[in-house]
Amino acid sequence: MFIGYAVLAVLLALALSASAFMTFTRNPAVAGNMTKLGVPEGWLPWLGTAKVAGALGLLAGLAVPVLGAAAAVGLVLYFAGAVVTHLRAKDYELAPALVLTALPAIALVLRIAAS
Repeated sequence: MFIGYAVLAVLLALALSASAFMTFTRNPAVAGNMTKLGVPEGWLPWLGTAKVAGALGLLAGLAVPVLGAAAAVGLVLYFAGAVVTHLRAKDYELAPALVLTALPAIALVLRIAAS
């Protein structure tokens, strides 16, 4: 189970890091999507920071199980919020947000099972 967690944690950390970078640099695709969803531009640094914290927490979870579990819970909540934001904006392109909600949930199960 630990190897599964490790692989998933590293892949998620890479994806979250790239997403955070695009959020911090206000990539037109990200900024445009956030505007479409009604997310204030002032939230972007906070959202990017949450992604970085989640990525670092997942990686820290390789050595300290409770940090990995906490990061996974935080990421599930973060991306569940993204799903709710899409639904409130009546934007039904939910697949990426749903997948990104499920992956940290799987990481949480693997981290707990590996402990």
